[in-house]
Amino acid sequence: MKALVQDLLVDAATRAWPDIDIPADPHVERTRDAAHGDFASNLAMQLTKAARRNPREIAQAIVDQLGDDERIARVEIAGPGFINFFLAPAAFRSVIDQVIEAGEAYGRSSEGAGRKVLIEFVSANPTGPLHVGHGRQAAIGDCLARLYEAIGWQVTREFYYNDAGNQIEMLARSVAARCAGLTPEDADWPEGGYRGEYLADLAAAYLEGATVVADDREVTGAADPNDMQAIREFAVAYLRREQDEDLRAFGVVFDNYALESALYANGSVEATVEALVAAGHTYEADGALWLKTTDYDDDKDRVMRKAEGGYTYFVPDVAYHRAKWERGFTHAINVQGADHHGTIARVRAGLQALDIGIPQGWPAYVLHQMVTVMRGGEEVKLSKRAGSYVTVRDLIDEVGRDATRYFLVARKSDSHLTFDIDLARSQSEDNPVYYIQYAHARIASVFRQLAEQGLAYDRDSADMTRLDSEHEQRLITALSRFPEVVAAAAADSAVQSVAHYLRDTADAFHSYYNAQKFVIEDTGLRNARLTLITAARQVIANGLALLGVSAPERM
Repeated sequence: MKALVQDLLVDAATRAWPDIDIPADPHVERTRDAAHGDFASNLAMQLTKAARRNPREIAQAIVDQLGDDERIARVEIAGPGFINFFLAPAAFRSVIDQVIEAGEAYGRSSEGAGRKVLIEFVSANPTGPLHVGHGRQAAIGDCLARLYEAIGWQVTREFYYNDAGNQIEMLARSVAARCAGLTPEDADWPEGGYRGEYLADLAAAYLEGATVVADDREVTGAADPNDMQAIREFAVAYLRREQDEDLRAFGVVFDNYALESALYANGSVEATVEALVAAGHTYEADGALWLKTTDYDDDKDRVMRKAEGGYTYFVPDVAYHRAKWERGFTHAINVQGADHHGTIARVRAGLQALDIGIPQGWPAYVLHQMVTVMRGGEEVKLSKRAGSYVTVRDLIDEVGRDATRYFLVARKSDSHLTFDIDLARSQSEDNPVYYIQYAHARIASVFRQLAEQGLAYDRDSADMTRLDSEHEQRLITALSRFPEVVAAAAADSAVQSVAHYLRDTADAFHSYYNAQKFVIEDTGLRNARLTLITAARQVIANGLALLGVSAPERM
């Protein structure tokens, strides 16, 4: 319906002001107060300078050119020049046909057709099971990818990690200690070593000579507990495989994996540093090589190469993102924890300092806050398997994939999230994912009742003009909003908008269900109501699919 209003406005404004360039998609928004109509536009105010008229005069000229349309009940000019549209019932009812005819495609568009986006998320180093923060990142990143795909973009999901460095060295030492029969309680346990039970399984698999396949590698364990290189390689492959198993259980699959070590091996890091030096954006001081990040709004310059040798951690990040740009991803999004906030300015500064056309603000970032897990009113802090934190697998095992995914995206990413296990497991309207799925299952049950009474649904005999109750209007309005919600959620990286929308739509349906009967004798009205809830079932299913949540037929 928003697109309908935009099209009418463009057509009328073009006729009223043929010598002015009219925006192809004028600003139109739903009104908050029904007294101001269903939609309002400030197009007249946008054209003030070009038309050299006051906004109300411009608005009147546009309204005079609108003509008659059965979908528009009336149009009013309000305030300084807003054009308010009051839609006719026929316009709302047409949404039902649009939903049913489009099916799974309803809410999707070709807005981003031909464009590419790389979304990097999770990117956990292979040192242990994925924790709930990784889970929130996985849910946000995957849902964001689904949203971009829904509006026509070609999406690449990428996982970036380091298979070398201090963390991996400590992992190898911890596994070696397990191979030697030590436990974290022993005095000889490596200081700062990893402590989870997963290490015992990993060490046993290594000593048994198990073979693991992960990403681009296949590694077989050995009986030698002193071969640190063999232990290191086996541990990385073993834990990467475990991470992917957890992610697949979560409904998340990646298109590509990138290694920090590969950036050193293929010369990307060194080449990036040389390019920054050649561009004149570095200097030597105190034996170190510095990048002039203050030239790009950073609060201070940053060391690139330390005096004692070796590059600081943000340098390979610059090389990695340079590679993203050179791969053709002029739009890239990083989903990361809020603790990465400090690296954004220096990475972007390094990319701009390369002088290869990378714009300010690239890549885009979606940062998420921490997750607190609660059960019985108390915080859950430990997982036996991980040893020091709650894992994604813990949540999936406790409440299932659907509830886990929904709860992890239901709040704005920059808000702290409390994950209440008891609420996620409850079967009540207080549990939003249950409430939404129950709406879908309830609709399916109506059609089972219909069949049990020997009746058949016939859309052709539906008298849609009889859908005139307050509950029907509310539900139809909710269905009409879905394409707008999808487009805005993708544009704003606001996956929680889809979760909130589904909760509101489910509430509109449940209110309708409690107020009306569907399997009634009146054929025209019965089939009209069945047509409406058929559309509602489709929209709910489409929205749940964007969140990676199932739409059950029975509950």
